Amino acid sequence: MRKIVIAGNWKMYKTRAESLEFLQGFMSCLTETPEEREVVLCVPFTDLSALSKNLHGGRIRLGAQNVHWEESGAFTGEISGLMLAEIGVRYVIVGHSERRQYFGETDETVNLRLKAAQKYGLIPILCVGETKQQRDGGETEAHIFSQLAQDLVGVDQDNLVIAYEPIWAIGTGDTCETKEANRVIGLIRSKLTNPDVPIQYGGSVKGENIDEVMAMPEIDGVLVGGASLEAASFARIVNYK
Repeated sequence: MRKIVIAGNWKMYKTRAESLEFLQGFMSCLTETPEEREVVLCVPFTDLSALSKNLHGGRIRLGAQNVHWEESGAFTGEISGLMLAEIGVRYVIVGHSERRQYFGETDETVNLRLKAAQKYGLIPILCVGETKQQRDGGETEAHIFSQLAQDLVGVDQDNLVIAYEPIWAIGTGDTCETKEANRVIGLIRSKLTNPDVPIQYGGSVKGENIDEVMAMPEIDGVLVGGASLEAASFARIVNYK
């Protein structure tokens, strides 16, 4: 049975104090959340230690937003899997479209980061998806299949989450039609050696559409941006009907 993974990606939001304030309001909303739903908060590096102490033994899993492929070295501004594992991080986002777009991430470096995450016991959330131009040009499937073919070389699919994020729907208010998201996620699954890999949808997910999204048979969770920044709105998503 495929695992349900609901993850919030805070991106570059929330100071340490703000993250602890969020946690106070959010944890009380999880008392009736079904046990089989994995709840993950992927937060800025400066928030990780504080949240780790407060989440210890709880049901929320801690996630980071990036990981380097080396254990240590002269890589200014990077962070290693060893460093993340030491403070109790369980998940890490790899290959988010913003990393690809603004910071030169390539499929080659995504592959290296995925393997490094797994080496240190972290579960990577691999992000794939197409731009508006690629979708309009009928290139959605070819582009995503190319990403998967390169990103997953040598990667253990028993220790992996994939997030389908149509780039044109991230932070734009445009949401991919749920049936279309379900179709693409089904195609992604057809390219995997392990059909039980949880595959999330990401892209303007909010309380108003979460029930419809999670009713789709191929969708195993969501990767949420803006709507994960408020405790009440993220709780509504986590507690979808």
